[in-house]
Amino acid sequence: MQSRRYTLLAVTAAFFLAPVAPALAQSTAQPKDVVILAAASLKNALDDASAAWTKQTGKATKIAYAASSALAKQIEAGIPADLFISADVPWVDYVAERKLIKPASRFDFLGNEIVLIAGKDSKIDLKIDKGFPLRAALGEGRLAMANIDAVPAGKYGKASLESLGVWPSVADRVAQAENVRMAMTLVSRGEAPLGIVYRTDAAADPNVKIVGTFPAGSHPPIIYPMALLASSTNPDAKAFVTYLKSPAAQAFFEKQGFAVLK
Repeated sequence: MQSRRYTLLAVTAAFFLAPVAPALAQSTAQPKDVVILAAASLKNALDDASAAWTKQTGKATKIAYAASSALAKQIEAGIPADLFISADVPWVDYVAERKLIKPASRFDFLGNEIVLIAGKDSKIDLKIDKGFPLRAALGEGRLAMANIDAVPAGKYGKASLESLGVWPSVADRVAQAENVRMAMTLVSRGEAPLGIVYRTDAAADPNVKIVGTFPAGSHPPIIYPMALLASSTNPDAKAFVTYLKSPAAQAFFEKQGFAVLK
């Protein structure tokens, strides 16, 4: 029964990604829209910032949210867009190496933390430390994570579990999702007792609670770089980036728990 649930979640993830192509196709007919490819974990804060910018300027955005890995591959495939905000450095490096961004526009925008979550009514109590009893806490359930090989949240989570000496005990109990928001959905729906997501994701879902925070030194620094794409010719894209650097926009990200990198 559990395997069927995870299959259904994968289908849901496909629908989550499906709007990307239509949104970008529509942008060709509406060149004034700023088209943004953004890591799924940015959704709440970036939606709020975008709405405020639109209200202030009268100009619109189209935002496609997905795993940073999926977005980078779409950029490589030539899908038209203006701006890429990744949840880690390597995927921006990936598109930069292919000369698909404007190098001078690149900067480190945000920081984040990864946390262990459970359902809001869960009685699980764990202290995250070396060798902590994660496998025992899972019981017969699974640990929800974003894809551990490609998606930043999954890679950060695996690195931390390895550093803490816990990974070997749970490697065969991981339920991998297409992106971090879908991993959180597994826990939110009660399909997994525990999951690893960003602190900002946990803050966005009232059906989950934070059990503990993974030590910063147990995984690579969590950095969200931003860059304009080399193919972008929309002058409003640069204006939107300037807005995102402003205190007014940064407040939306800080409200969700992101650290704004100065």
